Amino acid sequence: MTLAPRITLNDGHSIPQVGLGTWPLDDDQAAAAVVHAVEAGFRHIDTAVKYGNERGVGHGIRASGAERADLFVTTKLDGQFQGNDRAVEGLEGSLRRLGLDYVDLLLIHWPLPSRGEYVSTWKTFERLQAEGKVRSIGVSNFKPAHLERLMAETDVVPAVNQIQLTPAVTRTAEREFHARHGIVTESYSPLGGSGAGILDAPVLARLAGKHGRTPGQVVLRWHVQNGLVTIPKTANPERMRENLDIFDFELDPQDLAELAALDEGPGAGNDSDVTGH
Repeated sequence: MTLAPRITLNDGHSIPQVGLGTWPLDDDQAAAAVVHAVEAGFRHIDTAVKYGNERGVGHGIRASGAERADLFVTTKLDGQFQGNDRAVEGLEGSLRRLGLDYVDLLLIHWPLPSRGEYVSTWKTFERLQAEGKVRSIGVSNFKPAHLERLMAETDVVPAVNQIQLTPAVTRTAEREFHARHGIVTESYSPLGGSGAGILDAPVLARLAGKHGRTPGQVVLRWHVQNGLVTIPKTANPERMRENLDIFDFELDPQDLAELAALDEGPGAGNDSDVTGH
């Protein structure tokens, strides 16, 4: 069984570098996936209120038999919990559905800048962290401009920014900003998501053959070799084992140069100034 290495966050806690993404699994699917994932070696589970599967994730955690202290559980609060103290209610609901006393990482799911409430929401997150109801706090889909405002008006720098990121959507400027401020970059949809086609790229077939791996393993190796945390989603136990079996080979400079050709530029991917929930 392979265990992913852990990356230390700016608050002193640590996060496993590869986790299980659970969108769009329903409760029953999520419960089964978590059990299989823990058996495969996963210790990092990612969910969200919006996914509608926190209850299933909680069932899976209990059924897995894993010690709570060995697991790293992330959830996210969407727009209905932004503003005033709504995040208090949001976290209470998540903990109730998950059947947990705390989560390891709580994220603001989207900035929703037109509403102008993410700063007040973050101040509530700071209080929840101080009260011990969540170990680490972070954000998702935030741009550098959103983060700059957050850091200027609040006290705690986010531990993590979870963003859409693949070799085709590299978000280089965002990653450089995170590195300057001690924020860990976490990749969601790391394999490109449904219909993205990145795994069918000829360069990935070549590199998979070169290293005796699957195209997906090559892409996940790209993520971890770039110092990213990543949360591939699968309900397939064999694929879970494959997704963790990426720590005994390395992409060389030529490999990385070939993968760089997949980059679609800074405008690729979603735009969280105009989308989100």
